[in-house]
Order: sequence, then structure tokens, then C-alpha cells
Amino acid sequence: MVGGIVRGASDPAIVSCDVSGAKILAVANQKGGVGKTTTAVNVAAYLALGVRVLLVDLDPQANATSSLGLDPNGVELSTYDALIGQAPLGAVVVGSGRSQLDLAPASRALAGAQVELVDLPDRERRLKNALRELESVKQYDVVIVDTPPSLGILTLNALVAADLLLAPVQCEYLALEGVAQLMETIELVRATLNPRLELLGMLMTMYDPRTRLSPQVVDEVRRHFPDRTFQTVIPRSVRLSEAPSYGKPVLEYEPTSRGASAYADLAQELIERGLLRR
Repeated sequence: MVGGIVRGASDPAIVSCDVSGAKILAVANQKGGVGKTTTAVNVAAYLALGVRVLLVDLDPQANATSSLGLDPNGVELSTYDALIGQAPLGAVVVGSGRSQLDLAPASRALAGAQVELVDLPDRERRLKNALRELESVKQYDVVIVDTPPSLGILTLNALVAADLLLAPVQCEYLALEGVAQLMETIELVRATLNPRLELLGMLMTMYDPRTRLSPQVVDEVRRHFPDRTFQTVIPRSVRLSEAPSYGKPVLEYEPTSRGASAYADLAQELIERGLLRR
């Protein structure tokens, strides 16, 4: 049985899921400011209500790490150490303080990894290899990878390691151009490095119903990619913006907010689209 989300007014929960093996989901888009980290953190928090989740922070800004209440400057080991081979990923992973949600934190040193990885063997497969070694240490149902706002070596590592891609797309005109570039990147990765990579869906973010532009952008993306666009739309939300400053996902910070409701719906839709099936 694949579980679903049951939500009361302030008590969201995920029904237990009978799954085996971990699906790796990359949250990526080369454009910045589209809600990648917000999506990675909040999806991880909701899914962890029912299944075991590992959130991997692959962004040198380390925002996913701080969004879960950890200080990137205070972590002993980070994903940087795993990528360059100084430590196994199992030694990097720490508890988030939340049941069933662990974190592979990032540190500022990741910025240097983008240069160091160029000269290392299997530079595009460093994360894939690290996750493969982790499977024998600890089993997760879902691994979610947060990526930097670029198509550099770190994002490429995420796409090569991933089974599935979730692509946040901001509800603005220029985002439409970015979607075309993203689709080209996916096809290139599939053709050369990871033929199993699938686009699970594009997620429209920062939706503002008070403007004419937001509905127009959503309609345009859905017209071109009807089967590849999530039905769930993430609204502009003050609570979503505030939650990271408290080191909490919105599920904990303000579970009855519009943003929390949207991410609960997204988690349900991810399950329905097969995230937890082999």
C-alpha cells in the first residue's frame, strides 16, 4: 500500500507506507529564487510524517541546513567532505531533531568543491557513489537533494544520482524561457550520464492570484506540459518566508497557513505520482 496524507485543521499526518528501497528526488532549476530550498525542506518534512527521509543539502549557501535549525558553520562534516572523498556520507548525516528526517548538511566549503571536483575521477558521479555506499549503512525511503541555482558540477551530481526530478518554476514571464533550457538539460543528462532520470513534474511557485501574470504563466506551462505540471500550486506566503529564520519547516512554524496546506497537497501528489513506488 502506498500511503496518503490525512490533514486536520492543525494535525497533518501521513498514513504509513509499505515501500522498499529509496527513491532519489532532485529539486533543481538553474534559475535562482524559484523556491527550490523551500520546496525541498517542506516536502521532506511532510513526507517524514510517514516514511524515512534523508535531505541532502548540495547548495553552498546551505539554506536547507539552516532551515532545519542547524548552523552550517558549526557542522563537523558536510556534503563537501563526502563529495571530495574525505568522509563517507554516512559519517556526514546527522539527525534533524525530527522523527524519520535526517540531514546531510552543507557548509560554505561546497563553493570550493565546484572547482576541486573538476580534477577528480568520476566527477559527475561523486554523489551517486556516496549514496550507493550509504545504502548499506542506513536505509531511507526517499532521498531529497537540494541543489544550487546553476547547472554546474554540483547540480549535475544531483541529476546523475537522481531517479526523479522536481523542478520549481516561479510564476513570472522569464521563467518560461528557463523551462525550455531545463528540458534541454534533462535530455542531455539522460542521453549521456543518467538514462533513468525522469521529470516527476514542474511545480509552479510564488503564485499570486491578485495578478494577471501568475494565472497566465501557469496556464502557459500547463498548455505546453500538461502531464508534467503539478496540479498543486505554491502561493506567495509570508509564513513560508518566515519559517526558515526560525529553523523550522512551515509544518512546524504555521501548520494552518496557506503555504503549509499547499505543501501538504504537494506531498500527497508526489505519492500519487509514484515517488514511493519502486
